Amino acid sequence: MTQRSLTVRGPVIAEMVRLAVLEVPGVLRVGRAGPAWRRAFLGRSVAARVRDGRVIVRLVFVARSGHPLEPLTAQVRSAIGATVERLLGLELEAATVVVDGVGS
Repeated sequence: MTQRSLTVRGPVIAEMVRLAVLEVPGVLRVGRAGPAWRRAFLGRSVAARVRDGRVIVRLVFVARSGHPLEPLTAQVRSAIGATVERLLGLELEAATVVVDGVGS
């Protein structure tokens, strides 16, 4: 039997993570707060890379007003971990989650 191999690049992982995080109640959007020029200037809102078979993710999002931030960021990290481990079969090494704003 032939052994199969799957290679997944960072941008694919980032998109899968972005879609999963959008399903978390309390996440208004994945991205930065403020005007469009600021968002463009500061770069990507989701970045992922694979190092030694382990995934490192950095994600910036805007929270919905009225949601406590500490439990919300824990749910976001959990969604990132579940996506990386369940859908990709990889281990999450680190997830840096940044709340860049609060909106409605």
